[in-house]
Amino acid sequence: MDNSPETQHETQHENLAAARRTRPRVGHIQFLNCMPLYWGLARTGSLLDFELTKDTPEKLSERLVDGRLDIGPITLVEFLKAADDLVAFPDLAVGCDGPVMSCVIVSQVPLDELDGRRVALGSTSRTSVRLAQLLLEEKIGVRPEYYTCPPDLGLMMQDAEAAVLIGDAALRANLHDAPRLGLQVHDLGAMWKEWTGLPFVFAVWAARKEYVAREPEITRQVHEAFLSSRDLSLVEVAKVAEQAARWEVFGEAVLEEYFTTLDFRFGAAQLEGVTEFARRVGPTTGFPADVKVELLPR
Repeated sequence: MDNSPETQHETQHENLAAARRTRPRVGHIQFLNCMPLYWGLARTGSLLDFELTKDTPEKLSERLVDGRLDIGPITLVEFLKAADDLVAFPDLAVGCDGPVMSCVIVSQVPLDELDGRRVALGSTSRTSVRLAQLLLEEKIGVRPEYYTCPPDLGLMMQDAEAAVLIGDAALRANLHDAPRLGLQVHDLGAMWKEWTGLPFVFAVWAARKEYVAREPEITRQVHEAFLSSRDLSLVEVAKVAEQAARWEVFGEAVLEEYFTTLDFRFGAAQLEGVTEFARRVGPTTGFPADVKVELLPR
């Protein structure tokens, strides 16, 4: 048996690498809508147990699908496309049951006048874009000409009749820029609820199936940590809003309203909303209309 210093060093290095690998690689969306899901993690110290990667929803979705993350948020469309490889965390999502405030169509004209007109998509989030297209085409009955561009409302309105915005850019457009520019704002969550009577889910938290099989206890602990963080943040929502307002253009009252407008649940009603969305868009979006959503056992 080789007990040379070099071999011992290599063994120690491998053991350290293995220990690091048991620390789950977890994603974090850098949007205000996810702050309540992460704020409590810092309060409880759970954040130190994760190897955290901060990025956009699209980039984090890619990382989870290709295996560079073990657990993380994933936009609904990307989750449904990769559903065979992923397990969703029950009772944890970013969605709405009515207005959402941060997924909007801003328009210079009534929506029913957008047939053949240019609509700027200020995001590559396929879920919000697909929802906006579905609502415009099937609820309103128009077929606009879509193109993608950066989420700058002033520039978008120079070249388009309407714009789809999500996240913090949508909040700014909804609350500040659109009223100042005299533009109409249509909330995608409210439109979906009016049309279907169901909640809408924009992103879920999921784990890769192979990670769940390898680390079932760690996966369960991460799930519980997020649920505890969410619950603590909503109890102390005024503190979350106060802290966020120090760095944002929005005041505490607006942020508290926003955090309590969002729906962070993923239960039977939300699953029904996901099922309805999949039925309507699946075959044209890259997943079966009857795609199966597997949930992590509680």
